[in-house]
Amino acid sequence: MHIKSKHFKYLLFIPLCFVALNVQSQSYIIDQVVAIVGNKSIKQSDIEGMYLQYRMQGAPMRDDMKCSIFEELLTQKLLASQAEVDSLTVEPSKIESSLSSRWAAMVGQAGDEQELEKYFKKNIYEIKDDLRKGLYEQELANNMQHEILKDIKITPSEVKAYFNKLSKDSIPLINGQAEVAQIVVYPPYSEEIISEVRQKLLDLRKRIIDGASFRSLAVLYSEEPGASRKGGEMGFHGKGGVDPEFVKAEWALKNKGDVSRIVETAFGYHIIQLIEKRGDQINSRHIIMTPKPTPEVIEKSMARLDSIAQIIKDGKIDWDKAALFYSQDEKTRLNGGLLVNPTDYSTLFEMNQLEKVDYEVIKNLKPGEISAPFESVDDKHKTVFKIVKIKSLSDPHRANLKDDYDYLQQLTKNSKTMTVINKWVNEKIETSYIYIDERLGHCGFHNTNWLK
Repeated sequence: MHIKSKHFKYLLFIPLCFVALNVQSQSYIIDQVVAIVGNKSIKQSDIEGMYLQYRMQGAPMRDDMKCSIFEELLTQKLLASQAEVDSLTVEPSKIESSLSSRWAAMVGQAGDEQELEKYFKKNIYEIKDDLRKGLYEQELANNMQHEILKDIKITPSEVKAYFNKLSKDSIPLINGQAEVAQIVVYPPYSEEIISEVRQKLLDLRKRIIDGASFRSLAVLYSEEPGASRKGGEMGFHGKGGVDPEFVKAEWALKNKGDVSRIVETAFGYHIIQLIEKRGDQINSRHIIMTPKPTPEVIEKSMARLDSIAQIIKDGKIDWDKAALFYSQDEKTRLNGGLLVNPTDYSTLFEMNQLEKVDYEVIKNLKPGEISAPFESVDDKHKTVFKIVKIKSLSDPHRANLKDDYDYLQQLTKNSKTMTVINKWVNEKIETSYIYIDERLGHCGFHNTNWLK
């Protein structure tokens, strides 16, 4: 089941999802140190680099964005500086792993590495070096923050006290949420159907080897809409986050334009063409095809699910045991088919987070009712057939202690976290060397103690 919009996401006090990235400029001011916190300095170019990253991510550009970034960096520097004093360490392998995934995301957003160089006005190695240094400092700050917060615990009385202090208008509005369980059947594919898919890909591969454009054929035949619109091009990426069989096949290609044999992955069957390798990054194109269930297979799958639903309704087996015995979805069959929301790992979904075809079925169900069998897709876009049941359903409402305790507990923890971090920061400001260039004194900091 795919998530199409984010459920409530717990926020850390320190938004450390970006790292300072220096940008070149002809102006002397851009390279000037604008703050010193302990033994850490902040340059104007650090602020400008982070600003560019926010803009690349499509974040709303507020008038005070650069001042907010400046305060983020001040806090990060204070945390990182104290981490070094306390001899906290960072695993180099973790930094390199983070660098690889961050780089892949940035290249994907820019389009290619050349565009990234133009955007930051630096070469690849300089950009990566800035990222590596920033990620190291970010991880130090994260480790320090973890040390500060590691003993925080929230008691029921604190949750109640937090809730009772909220004014009527500030009590969060909870959207309607559902707990959904499913029993899933994958359609069986005959060797003949799989052979047809493989033959189609072999025919396309031959056309490409004979001179046809891989890009054009991907647009026409690839079954992944996002990739087919770009001629199957994936953009530069590392080895992480990609199916292992796909990675093995694309990295085995030696020369630009080489085309792989047919590759089977968890997503389907592919042919891959190498565009370019750059160090630990690779860019390739692919065409993906998947077997399609025949009318006979569809009818058989639906009939099987209909029989399962009927024996549950007749009381011959309960839902949880039926999910365990009959569901072919390994992620849910062991917990009664109950879906887990990947945005917060709860079992609650807002209706607009459900796959559209699932929503169209679920919206007409009442708690405890079992749907008729229907066709859907799994998290790898493969065709599946399923029946679903609503375990619980809530209407939109203001949060309350009875129905939304876990949600309010997290809000209470967030509030306590902010209090503890703010207290720590203010204490360290008093005992640390802080210099802020007077030209940035106009920033309306959330914590006014920075300017004391």
